[in-house]
Amino acid sequence: MISSVAVFCGSQNGKNPVYLEHAEALGKLLAKNNIHIVYGGGNSGIMGAVANRCLNNGGYVTGIIPKMLVEKERAHTNLSQIHIVEDMHTRKQMMYSLCEAILILPGGNGTLDEMFETITWNVLNIHNKKIILLNSAGFYDALIEHTKTMRTEGFLYTPDNIDICSSPEEIMEILTKD
Repeated sequence: MISSVAVFCGSQNGKNPVYLEHAEALGKLLAKNNIHIVYGGGNSGIMGAVANRCLNNGGYVTGIIPKMLVEKERAHTNLSQIHIVEDMHTRKQMMYSLCEAILILPGGNGTLDEMFETITWNVLNIHNKKIILLNSAGFYDALIEHTKTMRTEGFLYTPDNIDICSSPEEIMEILTKD
């Protein structure tokens, strides 16, 4: 069973209320299953929602935030633990080192950067962490299709080994398998 996850997601709520609902449900489920969250350290958007719901249900949350984002993403002040680091590279490296699996929720460019770096590191055997994509309300449908095109056109070396889920409950089934 997985005991810690990095959560990559948006620092905004997005337009579809399902994104926020899924983030909150996931935070609660992770807390109830004693799975430690490592995330970007912000208190805004679905990033803040997943952390707050976990904390409100007795969970443990570690935030890792670069100095330059402390104000922009409103650094969370009530986390179990927070690390303020020099830059984005240090943030991602620390997040990867503190987790056993990686969860990707809806988000913007930063979330995509984190997702693709994680996938690339798996392909290069830098790490071999389970990667789970939460495709809330079909948010990632076009990206999933584009990945199929990259494979068909011969640009991907290996399968991505990403589990794609449409609900927080599906994620928990994967994380809690023995």
